[in-house]
Amino acid sequence: MGLTRITAKVGKGKKSQEVDLLVDSGATYSLLPENVWKELKLKPFRTMKFSLADGTTIERDISETRFEYKGLFGTTQVILGKGNDEALLGAFTLEALGLILNPFTRELVPMKMMLEKL
Repeated sequence: MGLTRITAKVGKGKKSQEVDLLVDSGATYSLLPENVWKELKLKPFRTMKFSLADGTTIERDISETRFEYKGLFGTTQVILGKGNDEALLGAFTLEALGLILNPFTRELVPMKMMLEKL
């Protein structure tokens, strides 16, 4: 299994910066490292518990920010990382951008949008 990394612009208001993110389609939320979210002055609005792959449970604050990738924009909730937490791009952000991870090519591609007519 290969790893997919992208560089996206992350911002709030007039502040933004480019961030290298590991695409983790199995993660619900994206995660921003501590130095990034502090520079953007993101404020937490709640705390959530998360289970790590080794079974450990941790708590992290949640905020929201805007992502830009290859001309696509989306606003989504993010985990505010601590210490050595690595930047991740999760499913909520992929959906906000209208993208999916192609598991064969390991590239981000446009999502087929579905709308049910009532």
